[in-house]
Amino acid sequence: MSGNPVFPGWYADPEVAVFGKKYWIYPTFSAPFDEQVFMDAFSSPDLVNWTKHSRILDTAIVKWARRAMWAPSVVEKGGKYYLFFGANDIHEGEPGGIGVAVADRPEGPFKDYLGKPLIGEIHNGAQPIDQFVFQDTGGQWYMIYGGWRHCNIARLKADFTGFEPFADGTVFKEITPEGYVEGPFMFRRNGKYYFMWSEGNWAGPDYCVAYAVADTPFGPFKRLGKILQQDPTVATGAGHHSVLHLPKQDLWYIIYHRRPLGETDGNHRVTCIDRMEFDAQGRIRPVRITHQGVARQPLR
Repeated sequence: MSGNPVFPGWYADPEVAVFGKKYWIYPTFSAPFDEQVFMDAFSSPDLVNWTKHSRILDTAIVKWARRAMWAPSVVEKGGKYYLFFGANDIHEGEPGGIGVAVADRPEGPFKDYLGKPLIGEIHNGAQPIDQFVFQDTGGQWYMIYGGWRHCNIARLKADFTGFEPFADGTVFKEITPEGYVEGPFMFRRNGKYYFMWSEGNWAGPDYCVAYAVADTPFGPFKRLGKILQQDPTVATGAGHHSVLHLPKQDLWYIIYHRRPLGETDGNHRVTCIDRMEFDAQGRIRPVRITHQGVARQPLR
């Protein structure tokens, strides 16, 4: 079994990916904002044995970022690996936002792709953080992002240098569901779009994940319920997650962070993995958070 946490250290906001014959987790290094100035990655052949790849990106490489690098989202395109990240915890009129870095390998080293933020302003009330990038079935790449209880979706250009307007001329379309706070994630299953997000206070025990389902990536998304939350006998503050699907075995996993019992520092968060399952109607069953984690699962 993997055990939980799956690797040592304070890490949050994990995004999972499969590149080649390895699983990859890209988390936030969970520390005070002025110390949260780099990112590590972790790789595994089987979800149990993890290798750390240190400082794949840091503020020495991204000149416009000075603090609070967080919530990476990583995709492969054309033999290159693109890491989208937030930096500087920006407010109105401040520098920072969502950037993108590029590398030839999933472990980097990554370099700044644009030399400036991809999104450096606040649109529709959404702080430019917590970006998630995914490719729809037709090949279009989308970015879904936003803090401060607002969530936007935008169409990425094919070269990831900017955005293409929608048919109505707008670039950032708000898709905020009821209860949304931050940490969006989307996947497709049986032709439906599952939109997931985090609710509550990231530093508190009530942090959790809820979801909605729609026929398009634009919604409308009606909240269906909470599927990941604290268990006072295991850990608190379970949230800001990503999802892994192994289609050959039809196995689903949720990768998330939580706070060990007795920890009161908001930055003391660890990365964990547990099974995620669906009922006959396609609804996500509430996840049982565990100390055991998941069984060894080599990639096939």
